[in-house]
Amino acid sequence: MTANAKILNQLRALVLLTQTEEQIARTRISQARTDAVRRELNQNADHAAERTQAITDQLRALGGVPDVVTPAIGRLSAVLKATFEQAEPLEEALLQDLQLEHQLLDRATYLKVLAEKAELPKVRQLAERLITAHEATVEWLTVVLAEEAIGGPAALQPTPLQRVAGGAANVAIAPYRFVTNRVNETLDSVAQRREQAEERLGEVAGKAGQLTGAVRETLAAGRSASLRRAERIARREGRKDEANLVKAAREELGDVSADELPIKNYDSLAQPDAIKAVKQLKTAHDINVVIRYEETHKNRSSVASAAQTQLAALAKEAVGVSS
Repeated sequence: MTANAKILNQLRALVLLTQTEEQIARTRISQARTDAVRRELNQNADHAAERTQAITDQLRALGGVPDVVTPAIGRLSAVLKATFEQAEPLEEALLQDLQLEHQLLDRATYLKVLAEKAELPKVRQLAERLITAHEATVEWLTVVLAEEAIGGPAALQPTPLQRVAGGAANVAIAPYRFVTNRVNETLDSVAQRREQAEERLGEVAGKAGQLTGAVRETLAAGRSASLRRAERIARREGRKDEANLVKAAREELGDVSADELPIKNYDSLAQPDAIKAVKQLKTAHDINVVIRYEETHKNRSSVASAAQTQLAALAKEAVGVSS
């Protein structure tokens, strides 16, 4: 096969994969946790569309037949991926996204070498543009996965089905750690977090078998009062592990008081001061507590975005990515 034929084959493959990349980015927009992430995903999708056009133009310039079928295949591939990944935890879906980006990066690198050998400067420039774009996306996805791994809410939220899949996977892998895994699992929908917290509380009560009738009666009196009372009684009776499980459930729900937050006098801080304070947090747990509190109490998007950015900084440090 001639060098020119190899270049045409790679350009065709890149059109297909880039079209798929664009559609995946658009499906991820609905999973964005903050407005900033949503804007970034929109930009990524638009840039992928621009790259698709640039690759198609170069394919045509080299005498390749314009392909009207491949874009449709790319869209279909993305739709099928989005459908099948609903049965997987979010981290598995993101790992597949990362696999696609690595393939795009590797093919762009291969295309660059082919173009240099064939002395096609425009193709080489296109390949370099693709390499830069995919290196950035690989880094972004790596950081998102690291955010989830260190225990903070990732920039992307799982869909309801992915939350169920994630919970089922944890049970299958480590049933003896079921309660602990459920408490530590990142839950991103307020309604879903409420259901999960109540389930965890029931599991704790069933396992212990020692909660008093008075505590059981409070379960119907309101979620917040139930959780707080159960935690107080568990601590009073020396059941530290159970008390910590209930507290973790409250934190996931954002059901904490201002004096429990890792930032002193948080409720009295103006928005700029709150953002400044959030940027000083050093653990994923503390950032997570503040994000949950913001989601359920104040709902200030700029503060939540600042907290998510700080979490991303910790994730970058964890995976060795320079800012």
